[in-house]
Amino acid sequence: MRILSLQQLKPRRLFHRGGKYYRSSLIMMLVVSAIPGLITAGLLYWMAGGRLEAELLKMHHDQIEQRAANINEQLSNLELMLAHWAFDPKFDYSLSGLDFKLAFERSRDITKTLLVMQGSNTMVKQVELYLAEEQPILFNPEYGEIALGELSRQYGRLLESEQSMYWTEWVFDPKRPAVKELTLVHHIPGGSQQPFGALLIRMDPQKVAAMLRTMTPYNDGETFLVETGGELFASASGSGSDGALVTALRSSIAAREAGSRTSFFMNWDGATYTVTYGSFSRIAADWNYVSAAPISSITMPVVFISKLIFAVSASALIVAGILSWLASRKMYSPVRRLLQQLLPEQMNAGGRDDEFTLIERQWQHLHWESHDLQRKLTEQLPHVKESFLHQLLLGYLSAYSEQELRSRMAHFKWTLDDHCLVVMYIQLSGMTRLDGKFQTGDEGLVSYASANIVRELAEQQFGQSDVINFHDLTAGLLLILPSGPPIREKVLRFGGELTDTINRILRLRVTAAFSPPVTRVSEIPLVFEAAQQAASHRLFGSDNQLIDMSELDRDGVYDTEPRYSFTLERELIQALRTGQREEAFRILDEFLAVLGAGGAKAMEVQQGMLHLLGSVQHAMMVSGIQPGRLFKGVNMYEALSEIREPELIGSWFREKVVSPYMQELADRADGGVKMLIEQAMIYMQQHYMQDISLDSCADHIGTNPFFLSKAFKQVTGKNFIDYLTGLRMDKAKELLRDTGMRICDVAGQVGYQHSYFNRIFKKQEGITPTQYRELSQYDGMSSP
Repeated sequence: MRILSLQQLKPRRLFHRGGKYYRSSLIMMLVVSAIPGLITAGLLYWMAGGRLEAELLKMHHDQIEQRAANINEQLSNLELMLAHWAFDPKFDYSLSGLDFKLAFERSRDITKTLLVMQGSNTMVKQVELYLAEEQPILFNPEYGEIALGELSRQYGRLLESEQSMYWTEWVFDPKRPAVKELTLVHHIPGGSQQPFGALLIRMDPQKVAAMLRTMTPYNDGETFLVETGGELFASASGSGSDGALVTALRSSIAAREAGSRTSFFMNWDGATYTVTYGSFSRIAADWNYVSAAPISSITMPVVFISKLIFAVSASALIVAGILSWLASRKMYSPVRRLLQQLLPEQMNAGGRDDEFTLIERQWQHLHWESHDLQRKLTEQLPHVKESFLHQLLLGYLSAYSEQELRSRMAHFKWTLDDHCLVVMYIQLSGMTRLDGKFQTGDEGLVSYASANIVRELAEQQFGQSDVINFHDLTAGLLLILPSGPPIREKVLRFGGELTDTINRILRLRVTAAFSPPVTRVSEIPLVFEAAQQAASHRLFGSDNQLIDMSELDRDGVYDTEPRYSFTLERELIQALRTGQREEAFRILDEFLAVLGAGGAKAMEVQQGMLHLLGSVQHAMMVSGIQPGRLFKGVNMYEALSEIREPELIGSWFREKVVSPYMQELADRADGGVKMLIEQAMIYMQQHYMQDISLDSCADHIGTNPFFLSKAFKQVTGKNFIDYLTGLRMDKAKELLRDTGMRICDVAGQVGYQHSYFNRIFKKQEGITPTQYRELSQYDGMSSP
């Protein structure tokens, strides 16, 4: 026994030490845990050490060259603009010795010109005109005089330059000599050897600094402009020309050989900077630009992280080797036990397959296929079953024989032997009575809830049943019942319980029509269509109804007397034609009440409203209105046929038929009134000098005075007499102003007696006609 036990244990020990899965998993754990970290660290270090810096330098150089060109273009535009204005005749020798206080129009013209120049560029702070007179004059841009003193001498030195146009960094406030502004100066008049003034463009220091900051790709660093051999200096950060970083940059650039690259790295104060420099020509001088941006803040974290990852990965490789060997012994134990249970004959067998491959092959053909087939059958069977029933009810399977239909139903686990079939058509109504519980568009949700209720109740009372949800507040139900006398009682009991449940939960009314029992599957489409038609025989406006199709003819449902009121139809059409909206609504409600009174069927009410719709559309066509255009191509008969709610029929007719028709008539009437008033206004403009009145105007355009007065006020906003008076007063003022006619003649020209004309003119204008003529003549003399 002892020898046998040792033999049994020996394969396990050998398998545990030499299993392929064990070896491959151990090696994979070592590789996955450490090798990627080493590779990543090496790549990061290489990129940060050389490639990243080179790319940053190239990017910095390209950006600075482009932005320097933009700055050069902006400065050139300013120079061209100033040169253009310096040669403008507005700034010639005529300004010398001119008394600007007397020539105030010339002063105003100069001020406007300076404002235009000032607004032509966003970097311009102020444009000034300086004239070196005995009393120096300064437009900035308003006219002003400079008191003799330091400020006068400060502006006077601007004319001492031999250049007629130049850039300078100037102090405009003698009290603050440290505050300098970049300024473009041009002597005037342009081209003169003896200038008597200068045009100045003073740049906004903040805008200049912002412009220079566009040459710095990062928040830190330095960007500055310096004039070659001059004192002009501008910095984006506000540094002075003697700043530590500025001095270091200028020294490094000066030490570089001519023709070398204009971009290089510079180490300063423990940081590495990418430096790009260049120059562009300005008037009578060259400007150098320098941009330095620190990149150490970008590369140092990458280098540090790469070194850290390298060190951590190397340490993890050693630790992982030890832990993987220890953990693999414990992790492999469940695999060994599983293999012993499932494949004991493979314990000592060699091969290239690992343990999990052997286990997968053993179980794949036994478990997976059966599980997958069962899952598919479970998922698809309800959908296939519902699709088959839907096609059966709607008659899409009429080409199949009775035997084929029974065979297919048997595949869906329906038992038909010694059973009969009953079809029920269920229709919900009453959503408009729920005071906001359901809204328009909730029909699908309500249909889904009601179908679930029908399915649950049918499953409780009948062994075999299935429901089709038509998603329009209707559903179909197929019942397979054992053959026997109590079938009708069972269906009636089910219908009552279904009605109570839907009333209680959804608070909707139920109309259910059920067919007599049939034994052939091929008869189901016919009885379902008959059930749909039977549902239309429900009483209009009543509550729940359960219709037994076998008793429809016996109860005399087709023997009801027609209730269509042709008198109310004619009254409604007359109200529509005359534009009586409220009267039309009242007659419509009365017509619908008569149509649905005395136990009328829903089908009869719907057919009556369809007939009324046809009569209304005929009236529209007679009045010259096309129903297709008015209703925008909507099939109104189809839309009305789909309404099953009694309350919605009247509201639909008011909103979709009556209201658009009334609005169209109103729009046409408004257009006619406007044309009538336009004729009246034309008549008044042509005959205002005559003795015209409201009656004469009404007779001319073919209407009565009352209607004309009311319509004139509505269209123009003025009374008839007020409009006529205003028209005559405008003509009288024109004659008084432009002619020498006597006052009495002017009165006759505009249709007034002389004395009445004076009173009405003074009432309208506040002065007499004579005073108005005198004021008009005085204004004409004083105007330039």
